[in-house]
Amino acid sequence: MPSRPPTVREQFLSLPAYAAGEPASLAATHKLSSNENPEPPLPAVGAALAEAARRINRYPDLANSALVGALARRLSVPPERLFVSPGATPLLDQLVRLTTAPGEEVVTGWPSFEGYPLAIRANGARTVTVPLRRAALDLPAMAAAITPRTRLVFVCSPNNPTGTTVTHDRLAAFLERVPERVHVVLDEAYIDYVDDPAAPRAVELVAEHPGLTVVRTFSKAHGLAGLRVGYAVTHPAMVDALTRLRPAFGVTALAEAAAVASLRAEYELADRMERARGERDRLVAGLRAAGWQVPPSQANFVWLPPGPRTRELAARLRANGLTTRLLGEDGLRISLGTPGINDLVLHTASEDAPTGPVRGGMPV
Repeated sequence: MPSRPPTVREQFLSLPAYAAGEPASLAATHKLSSNENPEPPLPAVGAALAEAARRINRYPDLANSALVGALARRLSVPPERLFVSPGATPLLDQLVRLTTAPGEEVVTGWPSFEGYPLAIRANGARTVTVPLRRAALDLPAMAAAITPRTRLVFVCSPNNPTGTTVTHDRLAAFLERVPERVHVVLDEAYIDYVDDPAAPRAVELVAEHPGLTVVRTFSKAHGLAGLRVGYAVTHPAMVDALTRLRPAFGVTALAEAAAVASLRAEYELADRMERARGERDRLVAGLRAAGWQVPPSQANFVWLPPGPRTRELAARLRANGLTTRLLGEDGLRISLGTPGINDLVLHTASEDAPTGPVRGGMPV
Protein backbone atom coordinates (compact mmCIF):
# COMPACT_ATOMS: atom_id res chain seq x y z
CA MET A 1 0.00 0.00 0.00
CA PRO A 2 1.23 3.55 -0.70
CA SER A 3 2.48 5.48 2.34
CA ARG A 4 0.37 8.50 1.40
CA PRO A 5 -2.61 9.28 -0.82
CA PRO A 6 -1.14 9.66 -4.33
CA THR A 7 -3.53 12.50 -5.19
CA VAL A 8 -2.55 14.83 -2.32
CA ARG A 9 0.05 17.49 -3.15
CA GLU A 10 3.34 17.02 -1.33
CA GLN A 11 3.38 20.57 0.07
CA PHE A 12 0.27 19.83 2.14
CA LEU A 13 1.49 16.49 3.46
CA SER A 14 4.51 18.23 4.98
CA LEU A 15 2.48 20.96 6.70
CA PRO A 16 2.41 20.92 10.51
CA ALA A 17 -1.10 20.82 11.96
CA TYR A 18 -2.31 23.65 14.18
CA ALA A 19 -1.93 22.60 17.83
CA ALA A 20 -4.96 23.73 19.81
CA GLY A 21 -4.83 24.19 23.56
CA GLU A 22 -4.93 20.93 25.48
CA PRO A 23 -8.50 20.03 26.50
CA ALA A 24 -9.03 20.16 30.24
CA SER A 25 -10.67 16.74 30.25
CA LEU A 26 -7.45 15.01 29.15
CA ALA A 27 -5.23 15.81 32.08
CA ALA A 28 -6.59 18.54 34.31
CA THR A 29 -9.68 20.18 35.68
CA HIS A 30 -9.34 23.73 34.39
CA LYS A 31 -8.33 24.77 30.87
CA LEU A 32 -6.21 27.92 30.66
CA SER A 33 -4.62 27.08 27.31
CA SER A 34 -6.90 28.52 24.60
CA ASN A 35 -7.77 32.07 25.74
CA GLU A 36 -11.44 31.19 26.05
CA ASN A 37 -13.95 33.20 28.05
CA PRO A 38 -14.41 31.34 31.35
CA GLU A 39 -17.99 32.61 31.59
CA PRO A 40 -20.86 31.20 29.50
CA PRO A 41 -22.43 33.32 26.74
CA LEU A 42 -24.70 36.17 27.80
CA PRO A 43 -28.28 35.18 28.72
CA ALA A 44 -29.72 36.77 25.59
CA VAL A 45 -27.64 34.40 23.48
CA GLY A 46 -29.36 31.32 24.87
CA ALA A 47 -32.78 32.71 24.04
CA ALA A 48 -31.67 33.63 20.52
CA LEU A 49 -30.26 30.15 19.95
CA ALA A 50 -33.48 28.51 21.10
CA GLU A 51 -35.50 30.62 18.68
CA ALA A 52 -33.08 30.08 15.78
CA ALA A 53 -33.03 26.33 16.40
CA ARG A 54 -36.66 26.15 15.34
CA ARG A 55 -35.61 27.08 11.80
CA ILE A 56 -32.45 25.05 11.24
CA ASN A 57 -34.22 23.03 8.57
CA ARG A 58 -33.61 26.11 6.38
CA TYR A 59 -30.32 27.27 4.95
CA PRO A 60 -28.81 30.36 6.59
CA ASP A 61 -28.77 33.76 4.92
CA LEU A 62 -25.70 33.62 2.67
CA ALA A 63 -25.10 37.37 3.10
CA ASN A 64 -25.54 37.24 6.89
CA SER A 65 -27.54 40.44 6.55
CA ALA A 66 -28.67 40.61 10.18
CA LEU A 67 -25.14 40.37 11.55
CA VAL A 68 -23.66 42.71 8.95
CA GLY A 69 -26.36 45.25 9.79
CA ALA A 70 -25.77 44.94 13.53
CA LEU A 71 -22.02 45.36 13.07
CA ALA A 72 -22.49 48.34 10.77
CA ARG A 73 -24.59 50.08 13.40
CA ARG A 74 -22.24 49.24 16.25
CA LEU A 75 -19.06 50.28 14.42
CA SER A 76 -20.61 53.14 12.42
CA VAL A 77 -19.23 51.79 9.16
CA PRO A 78 -21.01 51.17 5.83
CA PRO A 79 -22.17 47.56 5.38
CA GLU A 80 -20.11 47.29 2.21
CA ARG A 81 -16.96 47.48 4.38
CA LEU A 82 -17.91 44.38 6.40
CA PHE A 83 -17.35 40.70 5.73
CA VAL A 84 -18.55 37.90 8.03
CA SER A 85 -16.76 34.57 8.31
CA PRO A 86 -17.01 31.29 10.29
CA GLY A 87 -14.33 32.42 12.72
CA ALA A 88 -11.39 34.76 12.24
CA THR A 89 -8.86 32.06 11.35
CA PRO A 90 -10.38 31.26 7.92
CA LEU A 91 -10.19 34.99 7.16
CA LEU A 92 -6.44 34.95 7.74
CA ASP A 93 -6.02 32.11 5.25
CA GLN A 94 -8.23 33.84 2.69
CA LEU A 95 -6.28 37.09 3.01
CA VAL A 96 -3.02 35.26 2.34
CA ARG A 97 -4.56 33.55 -0.69
CA LEU A 98 -5.90 36.83 -2.07
CA THR A 99 -2.69 38.83 -1.71
CA THR A 100 0.29 36.50 -1.85
CA ALA A 101 1.46 34.19 -4.63
CA PRO A 102 3.64 31.12 -4.01
CA GLY A 103 7.20 32.19 -3.27
CA GLU A 104 6.25 35.69 -2.16
CA GLU A 105 6.68 36.94 1.41
CA VAL A 106 4.53 37.70 4.44
CA VAL A 107 6.01 39.66 7.36
CA THR A 108 4.97 39.10 10.97
CA GLY A 109 6.40 39.76 14.40
CA TRP A 110 7.46 36.73 16.43
CA PRO A 111 6.35 35.18 18.66
CA SER A 112 2.84 35.93 17.51
CA PHE A 113 -0.28 33.95 16.55
CA GLU A 114 0.72 30.42 15.57
CA GLY A 115 -1.86 30.34 12.79
CA TYR A 116 0.01 32.87 10.64
CA PRO A 117 2.92 30.63 9.53
CA LEU A 118 0.51 27.77 8.88
CA ALA A 119 -1.68 29.87 6.57
CA ILE A 120 1.37 31.33 4.85
CA ARG A 121 3.03 27.98 4.26
CA ALA A 122 -0.21 26.32 3.12
CA ASN A 123 -0.42 28.91 0.37
CA GLY A 124 3.17 28.38 -0.76
CA ALA A 125 4.42 31.72 0.54
CA ARG A 126 7.40 32.48 2.77
CA THR A 127 7.18 33.72 6.36
CA VAL A 128 9.53 36.54 7.38
CA THR A 129 9.60 36.86 11.17
CA VAL A 130 10.75 39.96 13.04
CA PRO A 131 11.72 39.49 16.71
CA LEU A 132 9.68 41.32 19.33
CA ARG A 133 11.22 44.18 21.28
CA ARG A 134 10.41 44.16 25.00
CA ALA A 135 7.65 41.60 24.31
CA ALA A 136 5.95 43.94 21.81
CA LEU A 137 5.80 44.19 18.03
CA ASP A 138 8.70 46.21 16.63
CA LEU A 139 6.86 48.10 13.90
CA PRO A 140 9.90 50.01 12.56
CA ALA A 141 11.79 46.72 12.19
CA MET A 142 8.77 45.13 10.53
CA ALA A 143 8.62 48.00 8.05
CA ALA A 144 12.33 47.57 7.37
CA ALA A 145 11.76 43.85 6.70
CA ILE A 146 9.48 44.62 3.74
CA THR A 147 11.15 43.73 0.44
CA PRO A 148 10.01 43.83 -3.20
CA ARG A 149 8.66 40.30 -2.65
CA THR A 150 6.52 41.23 0.37
CA ARG A 151 2.78 41.21 -0.22
CA LEU A 152 1.25 41.00 3.26
CA VAL A 153 2.01 42.00 6.86
CA PHE A 154 0.29 40.59 9.95
CA VAL A 155 0.03 42.95 12.94
CA CYS A 156 -1.45 41.20 15.98
CA SER A 157 -2.63 43.73 18.58
CA PRO A 158 -3.00 42.75 21.36
CA ASN A 159 -0.28 40.34 20.40
CA ASN A 160 -0.85 36.66 21.04
CA PRO A 161 0.96 35.33 23.10
CA THR A 162 2.51 38.37 24.86
CA GLY A 163 -0.64 40.49 25.33
CA THR A 164 1.03 43.77 24.37
CA THR A 165 -0.57 46.27 22.02
CA VAL A 166 0.76 48.81 19.55
CA THR A 167 -0.30 52.44 19.78
CA HIS A 168 -2.50 54.27 17.30
CA ASP A 169 0.20 56.78 16.42
CA ARG A 170 2.88 54.15 15.86
CA LEU A 171 0.57 52.02 13.75
CA ALA A 172 -0.44 55.06 11.68
CA ALA A 173 3.24 55.90 11.12
CA PHE A 174 3.91 52.28 10.17
CA LEU A 175 1.08 52.29 7.63
CA GLU A 176 2.56 55.39 6.01
CA ARG A 177 5.80 53.45 5.43
CA VAL A 178 4.11 50.40 3.90
CA PRO A 179 4.10 50.42 0.06
CA GLU A 180 0.71 50.39 -1.65
CA ARG A 181 1.40 46.93 -3.11
CA VAL A 182 1.57 45.46 0.43
CA HIS A 183 -1.61 44.68 2.37
CA VAL A 184 -1.69 44.95 6.17
CA VAL A 185 -3.89 42.78 8.40
CA LEU A 186 -4.55 44.13 11.89
CA ASP A 187 -5.61 41.13 13.96
CA GLU A 188 -7.74 42.40 16.86
CA ALA A 189 -9.09 39.15 18.27
CA TYR A 190 -8.73 40.54 21.81
CA ILE A 191 -9.84 44.12 21.18
CA ASP A 192 -12.68 44.00 23.74
CA TYR A 193 -10.18 43.52 26.56
CA VAL A 194 -8.17 46.63 25.67
CA ASP A 195 -8.39 49.64 27.98
CA ASP A 196 -5.27 51.51 26.85
CA PRO A 197 -6.42 54.89 25.46
CA ALA A 198 -3.38 54.94 23.16
CA ALA A 199 -4.43 51.71 21.41
CA PRO A 200 -5.27 51.84 17.69
CA ARG A 201 -8.59 53.29 16.56
CA ALA A 202 -8.77 50.69 13.87
CA VAL A 203 -11.98 51.70 12.14
CA GLU A 204 -10.56 55.18 11.57
CA LEU A 205 -7.43 53.72 10.02
CA VAL A 206 -9.40 51.46 7.67
CA ALA A 207 -11.18 54.50 6.28
CA GLU A 208 -7.83 56.19 5.65
CA HIS A 209 -5.87 53.21 4.28
CA PRO A 210 -7.35 51.05 1.48
CA GLY A 211 -4.61 48.50 2.07
CA LEU A 212 -5.67 47.72 5.65
CA THR A 213 -7.99 44.96 6.85
CA VAL A 214 -9.05 44.63 10.50
CA VAL A 215 -9.99 41.12 11.64
CA ARG A 216 -12.01 40.45 14.79
CA THR A 217 -13.82 37.53 16.39
CA PHE A 218 -16.78 36.63 18.61
CA SER A 219 -14.81 33.74 20.14
CA LYS A 220 -13.13 35.64 22.98
CA ALA A 221 -15.03 38.39 24.78
CA HIS A 222 -18.43 37.26 23.49
CA GLY A 223 -17.76 33.66 24.50
CA LEU A 224 -18.93 32.12 21.22
CA ALA A 225 -15.81 30.07 20.44
CA GLY A 226 -17.86 26.94 19.83
CA LEU A 227 -20.02 28.62 17.18
CA ARG A 228 -17.24 30.17 15.03
CA VAL A 229 -18.03 33.75 14.03
CA GLY A 230 -15.51 36.34 12.90
CA TYR A 231 -15.53 39.41 10.68
CA ALA A 232 -13.38 41.83 8.76
CA VAL A 233 -13.58 45.61 8.37
CA THR A 234 -11.89 46.58 5.14
CA HIS A 235 -12.12 48.29 1.76
CA PRO A 236 -15.21 47.36 -0.31
CA ALA A 237 -12.98 45.89 -3.02
CA MET A 238 -11.46 43.50 -0.49
CA VAL A 239 -14.95 42.57 0.73
CA ASP A 240 -15.85 41.73 -2.86
CA ALA A 241 -12.74 39.56 -3.21
CA LEU A 242 -13.39 37.77 0.09
CA THR A 243 -16.97 37.13 -0.99
CA ARG A 244 -15.73 35.38 -4.12
CA LEU A 245 -13.62 33.02 -1.99
CA ARG A 246 -16.32 32.38 0.60
CA PRO A 247 -17.78 28.87 0.72
CA ALA A 248 -21.55 28.78 0.47
CA PHE A 249 -23.34 29.17 3.80
CA GLY A 250 -20.20 29.57 5.90
CA VAL A 251 -21.71 31.14 9.04
CA THR A 252 -24.59 29.06 10.37
CA ALA A 253 -27.97 30.49 11.30
CA LEU A 254 -27.35 29.60 14.94
CA ALA A 255 -23.99 31.36 14.96
CA GLU A 256 -25.42 34.48 13.35
CA ALA A 257 -28.34 34.64 15.78
CA ALA A 258 -25.99 34.25 18.74
CA ALA A 259 -23.61 36.95 17.49
CA VAL A 260 -26.43 39.44 16.88
CA ALA A 261 -27.89 38.81 20.34
CA SER A 262 -24.48 39.22 21.97
CA LEU A 263 -23.89 42.50 20.14
CA ARG A 264 -27.23 43.84 21.32
CA ALA A 265 -26.41 43.00 24.95
CA GLU A 266 -23.67 45.63 24.94
CA TYR A 267 -24.09 46.80 28.54
CA GLU A 268 -23.91 43.28 29.97
CA LEU A 269 -20.82 42.62 27.84
CA ALA A 270 -19.23 45.87 29.03
CA ASP A 271 -19.74 44.80 32.66
CA ARG A 272 -18.10 41.45 31.97
CA MET A 273 -15.15 43.09 30.26
CA GLU A 274 -14.63 45.45 33.18
CA ARG A 275 -14.47 42.49 35.56
CA ALA A 276 -12.16 40.59 33.20
CA ARG A 277 -9.75 43.53 32.95
CA GLY A 278 -9.67 43.80 36.72
CA GLU A 279 -8.83 40.11 37.06
CA ARG A 280 -6.18 40.37 34.36
CA ASP A 281 -4.49 43.30 36.06
CA ARG A 282 -4.66 41.49 39.40
CA LEU A 283 -3.00 38.45 37.85
CA VAL A 284 -0.22 40.54 36.30
CA ALA A 285 0.40 42.39 39.57
CA GLY A 286 0.43 39.17 41.59
CA LEU A 287 2.88 37.45 39.26
CA ARG A 288 5.20 40.44 39.30
CA ALA A 289 5.03 40.59 43.10
CA ALA A 290 6.16 36.96 43.13
CA GLY A 291 9.16 37.86 40.98
CA TRP A 292 7.97 36.83 37.52
CA GLN A 293 8.66 38.99 34.47
CA VAL A 294 5.27 39.75 32.92
CA PRO A 295 4.54 42.36 30.24
CA PRO A 296 1.50 44.65 30.67
CA SER A 297 -1.21 42.53 29.05
CA GLN A 298 -4.14 44.09 27.19
CA ALA A 299 -5.73 40.71 26.43
CA ASN A 300 -7.34 37.89 28.43
CA PHE A 301 -4.05 36.12 29.12
CA VAL A 302 -0.60 36.75 30.55
CA TRP A 303 2.77 35.69 29.18
CA LEU A 304 5.99 34.61 30.85
CA PRO A 305 9.27 34.56 28.90
CA PRO A 306 10.99 31.23 28.20
CA GLY A 307 13.36 29.61 30.64
CA PRO A 308 13.77 26.65 33.02
CA ARG A 309 11.62 28.22 35.75
CA THR A 310 8.86 28.89 33.25
CA ARG A 311 8.78 25.23 32.24
CA GLU A 312 8.78 24.24 35.91
CA LEU A 313 5.83 26.56 36.56
CA ALA A 314 3.88 25.00 33.70
CA ALA A 315 4.48 21.57 35.24
CA ARG A 316 3.38 22.74 38.70
CA LEU A 317 0.24 24.32 37.28
CA ARG A 318 -0.56 21.10 35.49
CA ALA A 319 -0.03 19.13 38.70
CA ASN A 320 -2.54 21.46 40.35
CA GLY A 321 -5.12 20.77 37.64
CA LEU A 322 -4.47 23.70 35.30
CA THR A 323 -3.59 23.28 31.61
CA THR A 324 -1.69 26.23 30.15
CA ARG A 325 0.04 26.87 26.82
CA LEU A 326 3.75 26.10 26.99
CA LEU A 327 5.17 27.51 23.77
CA GLY A 328 8.61 25.91 23.84
CA GLU A 329 11.19 28.58 23.08
CA ASP A 330 8.44 31.20 23.02
CA GLY A 331 7.49 31.13 26.70
CA LEU A 332 4.32 30.30 28.63
CA ARG A 333 0.85 31.74 28.08
CA ILE A 334 -1.75 31.53 30.85
CA SER A 335 -5.35 32.34 29.95
CA LEU A 336 -7.53 34.26 32.36
CA GLY A 337 -9.82 32.08 34.48
CA THR A 338 -12.44 32.73 37.11
CA PRO A 339 -11.27 34.62 40.24
CA GLY A 340 -10.85 31.36 42.15
CA ILE A 341 -8.80 29.79 39.37
CA ASN A 342 -6.66 32.92 39.11
CA ASP A 343 -6.02 32.64 42.85
CA LEU A 344 -4.76 29.09 42.27
CA VAL A 345 -2.46 30.32 39.50
CA LEU A 346 -1.01 32.98 41.81
CA HIS A 347 -0.59 30.53 44.68
CA THR A 348 1.22 28.07 42.42
CA ALA A 349 3.40 30.79 40.89
CA SER A 350 4.42 31.97 44.37
CA GLU A 351 5.94 28.58 45.19
CA ASP A 352 9.64 28.57 44.32
CA ALA A 353 9.21 31.84 42.44
CA PRO A 354 12.13 33.91 41.13
CA THR A 355 13.77 36.08 43.78
CA GLY A 356 12.36 39.54 44.37
CA PRO A 357 9.41 41.42 42.86
CA VAL A 358 9.51 42.72 39.31
CA ARG A 359 7.92 46.17 39.21
CA GLY A 360 8.85 47.29 35.74
CA GLY A 361 7.26 44.54 33.69
CA MET A 362 9.49 43.19 30.96
CA PRO A 363 13.25 43.81 30.86
CA VAL A 364 13.41 41.81 27.61
